[in-house]
Amino acid sequence: MRQRKPRGRPLDGWLVVDKPPGLTSTDVVNRVRRWFDAQKAGHGGTLDPLATGLLPVAFGSATKTVPYVMDGTKIYHFTLKFGQARDTDDAEGAVIETSDIRPTDDQLKAALPAFLGDIMQVPPIFSAIKIGGERAYDLARAGNAPVMEPRPARVDRFELIDRPDADHAVFEVQSGKGVYMRSLARDLARACGAVGHIAALRRLRVGPFTEAQAIPLDKLQRADDTPPVSPDFLLPVATALADIPALALTEAEAFGLSHGQAISLVALMGRIPRTADPDNGVVRAMAGNRVLGLCRLSDGMLKPERLL
Repeated sequence: MRQRKPRGRPLDGWLVVDKPPGLTSTDVVNRVRRWFDAQKAGHGGTLDPLATGLLPVAFGSATKTVPYVMDGTKIYHFTLKFGQARDTDDAEGAVIETSDIRPTDDQLKAALPAFLGDIMQVPPIFSAIKIGGERAYDLARAGNAPVMEPRPARVDRFELIDRPDADHAVFEVQSGKGVYMRSLARDLARACGAVGHIAALRRLRVGPFTEAQAIPLDKLQRADDTPPVSPDFLLPVATALADIPALALTEAEAFGLSHGQAISLVALMGRIPRTADPDNGVVRAMAGNRVLGLCRLSDGMLKPERLL
């Protein structure tokens, strides 16, 4: 049986979209894939419909590097509105509790340290986490709100940066993978004896991608009867790996590695980056200026893990 030829152009690279409010991350991916006439695309970390900011979109072979982007550092700004708890923990949900308590700046700052470092966090019931094979948000919408178990999360920075009025407080958060800003906002309000939800949320950084690289979605929009968007907007696939320690290899080592051969770390002594974890750490294998892919340091060997 003849295989069907994939539709679209075989593009490879990253597009950093500045997502507007009101769209899901999947909506954005589907639109830019159509506008670029690309065969394959995916995103590097979901943003809620209410949220704006960085949504990295991977085309073609860049989809292989999505997990490393999602594992990277993220920076957010969010506005916490006091007085109402909502079932979604953001402004799109139904009000489930109210309170007249408005924490002071000092009370908020005093509560922040409890949310720093490695913490346990209860995700929002309206999240994509699977419970018994079903998405939590599908269960919640059907009236069967699931019990969400605490999950490990890492928060590296959590700062109060603005207080427009008694009802609102603006925070900046630097976090690792899988941290829910809606949960942080909900739990911080509770820790101060109040209730609240996220009124606005913006992502400023995802791994190596920053606001300076972001392109507004409306700048890319094309009608169906016009030529597709130029690939010049795309960043190289290896851009996603820029914050992973680089390890220089000889051409002979690169040839062996590209054919699945592991390399003894003894042969690489003096070249292994100091920032790389020798016990199961990941490095970016380089042959000159060419990125070969990602390798893991394990059992005294450099082992290929994801070759580009």
